[in-house]
Amino acid sequence: MPSAEPAAMTETMTETARLSGVGFGYAGAPDVLRDVNLILPRGSFHFLTGPSGAGKSSLLRLLTLADRPLRGGLRLFGADVSRIDRRDIPAFRRRMGVVFQDFRLLDHLSAFDNAALPLRLAGGREADYAADVEEMLKWVGLGRRMDARPPALSGGEKQRLAIARAVIARPGLIVADEPTGSVDAVMADKLLRLFQSLNRLGATVLIASHDEALAQRSGARVLRLEGGRLHAPGPAAA
Repeated sequence: MPSAEPAAMTETMTETARLSGVGFGYAGAPDVLRDVNLILPRGSFHFLTGPSGAGKSSLLRLLTLADRPLRGGLRLFGADVSRIDRRDIPAFRRRMGVVFQDFRLLDHLSAFDNAALPLRLAGGREADYAADVEEMLKWVGLGRRMDARPPALSGGEKQRLAIARAVIARPGLIVADEPTGSVDAVMADKLLRLFQSLNRLGATVLIASHDEALAQRSGARVLRLEGGRLHAPGPAAA
C-alpha cells in the first residue's frame, strides 16, 4: 500500500502563501509588523485594510520578496523563502502580478508595450499576444491611449496601466497596493470586477486598500492590520 502524503506537503500544495510568526521593522525604529500569522489559500481573495502606517505596504513587500522578515517564516508556492537567495527571486516574481503605489512604469515604452512586458519577458511573440493586450487595455479604459507613454498619462491612467501589466499574464498570485486610489468609484468597481474574474480563474488575490466600502462590496475576506498585528474580522458582507 502506498504511504500517505505528509500533511505538511498537502498543506503547502493548497497554499499560495503562509506567514508564520513574522516580525519586520527598520533599523532604529519600532517593529512595523509583530507576530503576523497569515495563510493565503490557493484561489483565495483577501482585502487588507488598516490605517496609514499600520504596515500594509511592508507586508506586501515581504510577500513580493522586496524585503525579508526579521523573525518568523515565509513560504510562497510551497517553498520556504524566508532567507531566499537573491538569484532565486526572479523565478518567484514571474509567478506574481504586483501593482505598486508608485506604478513603476517604463517611461520610454508605450502603454501597449508596458502592459505587454510580462508576456514579452516570458518569450511571447507580439503576434500571439497583441489581441490580448489590446483587449486588456480597452477593459481598463486605455483603448485610445495604447501609443501614449507614461509621462503623457494622468495618475489614474498610470494606475490602470499598472494593473493591466500586473494581470496580463494571469499570474498565480496578484498583490495590489491601493490599486483604486487614483480612480473614480465607477472605475474602482470595474477594476474590482477584473480582480474578481481573475480570482475565479484560479488566481490568489490580496489587495491592500484604505477603501473599506470597496472591501465590503467585494465579498472577499477582510483582514485588518493595526499596530503591526493582523486581525481577521471575517468575510465581507455580500
